[in-house]
Amino acid sequence: MRILLVEDEKKLASFIEKGLQQEGYIVSVSHSGSTALEMAASHKFDLILLDIMIPGQNGFEVLKSLREFSIETPIIFISALNESEHIVKGLDLGAVDYIKKPFDFEELKARVRNVQRKFMNSRISVLRLEQLEIDLIQREVTREGKPIELSKREFSLLELLMRNANRSISKSEIIEKIWDVNFDMGSNVVEVHMHQLRKKVDRGFTKELIETKIGYGYRIKGELSKL
Repeated sequence: MRILLVEDEKKLASFIEKGLQQEGYIVSVSHSGSTALEMAASHKFDLILLDIMIPGQNGFEVLKSLREFSIETPIIFISALNESEHIVKGLDLGAVDYIKKPFDFEELKARVRNVQRKFMNSRISVLRLEQLEIDLIQREVTREGKPIELSKREFSLLELLMRNANRSISKSEIIEKIWDVNFDMGSNVVEVHMHQLRKKVDRGFTKELIETKIGYGYRIKGELSKL
């Protein structure tokens, strides 16, 4: 799940960013309304956590602008403006939720999970390709019944490959979907993670499922079923 966090208090933004990343979410941060609009227009996000009192356009104005540009990403307002009139205004503008500051981080995670269940394809909980199985809810991976321990980033990589089975995925597409929007394209971190993923998924098994397509990227081969 890719999240855009719009918060001008940098310490709080850093705290939320690190906490969500530890839960396996991919988080990009903006400290102003104008930058948030640019990021939301140029990258696909699954959720926007939006403060109201931010530099440039305020949160209400950002939401209005997003909808005018037909960007329908779910939005949760996070704000110290906790009077009923502000909450009502935020929800009436189309936000899916409103969290008052200060808040408990466990509550924030629960609200994020709720959006994930409502707006992402929750009907698919397991992806199976050949004898490789990935449980999207329990975040567990097995092959031929044997558990495979993956890091959160490796899990995201495998999920991306399996959702696009038999299609080559370029490095730039992987970066866009798995890493932060400010990622250094010259880094070899994608290659390193992919190498580790292939070792864990394919080593010790008769058939290799993940392959490198020179000039195109990476793909996983096989018949995919969704449960």
